[in-house]
Amino acid sequence: MKVEQKMLELAKKGLQNIRVEISKKDAANYFQKKGDQYKLEILDGLADGTITFYETGEFVDLCAGPHIPNTALIKAIKITNIAGAYWRGNEKNKMLTRVYGISFPDKILLDEYVSNIEEAKKRDHRKIGKELDLFYFDEEVGMGLPLWAPKGEALRQNLINFLKNIQRKAGYQHVASPHIGKKELYVTSGHYAKYGQDAYQPIRTPAENEEFFLKPMNCPHHCKIYASKAKSYKELPIKYAEFGTVYRYEQHGELHGLTRVRGFTQDDAHIFCRPDQLKEEFLKVVDLVNLVYSKLGFSEFQTQISLRDPGNKYKYLGTDEMWELAEKAIVEATEERGMKTTTKEGEAAFYGPKLDFIVRDAIGRKWQIGTIQVDYMMPENFDLQYTGSDNQKHRPVMIHRALFGSMERFIALLIENNAGKFPVWLAPIKAIVLTVSEKFEEYAIQVAEQINNKLDLEIEVDNRNEKLGKKIRDAQLQKVPYMLIVGEEEMNSQTVSVRQRDDIKNKIYTIEEFTNELIQNLKL
Repeated sequence: MKVEQKMLELAKKGLQNIRVEISKKDAANYFQKKGDQYKLEILDGLADGTITFYETGEFVDLCAGPHIPNTALIKAIKITNIAGAYWRGNEKNKMLTRVYGISFPDKILLDEYVSNIEEAKKRDHRKIGKELDLFYFDEEVGMGLPLWAPKGEALRQNLINFLKNIQRKAGYQHVASPHIGKKELYVTSGHYAKYGQDAYQPIRTPAENEEFFLKPMNCPHHCKIYASKAKSYKELPIKYAEFGTVYRYEQHGELHGLTRVRGFTQDDAHIFCRPDQLKEEFLKVVDLVNLVYSKLGFSEFQTQISLRDPGNKYKYLGTDEMWELAEKAIVEATEERGMKTTTKEGEAAFYGPKLDFIVRDAIGRKWQIGTIQVDYMMPENFDLQYTGSDNQKHRPVMIHRALFGSMERFIALLIENNAGKFPVWLAPIKAIVLTVSEKFEEYAIQVAEQINNKLDLEIEVDNRNEKLGKKIRDAQLQKVPYMLIVGEEEMNSQTVSVRQRDDIKNKIYTIEEFTNELIQNLKL
């Protein structure tokens, strides 16, 4: 491309990128002389004070930076996209041409980047989700509100059952809460003050003159469950878990498949514990994260401690003492476990600091999913108590915990990480029986029923009047782990000819032998 060639030609000149600081007035005069109305408009929206320019040879432009020191560091360039865009995103403004590009210090890195981009397109969860008949979006239902098809719901339930079983063993009790709540509930929790303007408009009841909101969080509801009866110190910790659907209004332009939606299900849990139990319970959640992620194939992940911004404390609820205790608990727990963490200020939740988990997928992309948050504030707001060994009332500490985060976003990650080829235990369809011809339908149904009855599955039968090759191809496109082929030979010997998803060879099993293999692959 000519643009890329010209950019490389300019880069070879080794031009220095020089940062220049000038006043806003001088910057305005500069662009006034150039007749650059766009930059003048940007300047008008900036605060008074120092403005930074960057000089690259004869080219001078308004930019905050930083820049690489010298253009000679650029060895490879790729124009990635060209698109029309209204100035400042306003359709009343002039349409401009936006050119996207990326550069690298060598061609090997560029080729690797291009390869990853192409692989990412193949793995796009929106494309695969449609091909596998997992989920859909419909404008009449509402953008950002996914519709789960039967196979997609089977996938969701497989994940939910997997985590429910692990949570029960770890002492969690599963609860359920409604999809709406009174405004006062979210005022008490602090969510209304923080997110009220970005929430869906309230639902007003004409008779009682009350206001209800679509649930933005599960934690206020769990606080109310805790507060429903008196608690003793002997009962703590109490662990409530819920796969609760919440709703948040996202701008239309921010929606993206399952990764950014307006209605999503959280694998939410809240642990109410005594202050002396906090570190131990926090570390138990860390262990749970390690267990769950390893079983799902994410052995490589990073952890980030997210703290409040000390320069903008007004953005957060609670006292300095609460925040110091909560931040100290997270830091000490991770240090005790020898965890390698990074720390970021300003990334905390409004009610407490957190430890975020960032996994790397099959093509190297990073996804922030799980989180553990320490909260002294919400128990205070809801006046949560327990009776201590001294027979006095005490305040519990609350740990907010999500391992998947958003179920929708996590499923998008699983789709792309596995390219739609889910492990047997997770796959919506574990196996499908394919008939060589319609003559063997009765035997195919017998095979499916025998396996289904023993394993409580729903193995399907493909008895369409199609050639076997097409049936196999269709099953492969649906990424079904096992294809059981039955014809005259199999019927006479009471066997099945088994082909695995990525194999071209068949293996003969008795029905019992295949059932036993399937049992092994359903284990985690």
